[in-house]
Amino acid sequence: MSNLSRNISTNGKRLFIARHGETIFNLAGRIQGNDAHTPLTQRGFAQADEMGRALALYLGGFCNLDLVASDTGRALQTLSIVCEHIELDWHNTIPDSRLREIDMGEWEGVYYSKLNGQLQVDHQQGLFLTQAPGGETYRDIVNRLKTWLADQAFDRDMLLISHGMTSRVLRGLLTGQPPLELINAPIAESLPQGSMVQIVDGEETIVHLGAGESEKA
Repeated sequence: MSNLSRNISTNGKRLFIARHGETIFNLAGRIQGNDAHTPLTQRGFAQADEMGRALALYLGGFCNLDLVASDTGRALQTLSIVCEHIELDWHNTIPDSRLREIDMGEWEGVYYSKLNGQLQVDHQQGLFLTQAPGGETYRDIVNRLKTWLADQAFDRDMLLISHGMTSRVLRGLLTGQPPLELINAPIAESLPQGSMVQIVDGEETIVHLGAGESEKA
């Protein structure tokens, strides 16, 4: 799963990366975006719980991780549950808007079924191929993630909770994936909701493979 040709150094530090658990919008088939508060479902809480248990087992004891998350409610909810298992104080979390999901503009909150073919998707890759009116492209995600990465000292291990598309782009950048022609951006493979990976100096390892769905695309 690694590609070391253009990877980003983490100074040997471990980055544990996951997307949030299932939300009420995921369950209902609505486009999520960032502005609407979309709480976790019972299954979403269970996914976060599983990731927390898996991470605690993987760490095998106390580890003083930096806590970082998208500033959306669903990402912070997920992180709070994971933190219970590794006995870290969620209040030390650094929320960052640059880790938000792809902005879906005017389509936020719209049911996928109501778009009547306006949103083109690549179902095999799990990618949006249409830029939402007033929304972002994958290159926009790359640009904001690059500013976030440039700000990181990578002097401690980190736990990071983000979103489906954004975490895939982040993983693609960290592991040196070449830009995918369809979206003109590096992107890692899609993993089921409830999954967590570790990335160290460009090499990715699955910490926990969840049983949830992939991105709605």
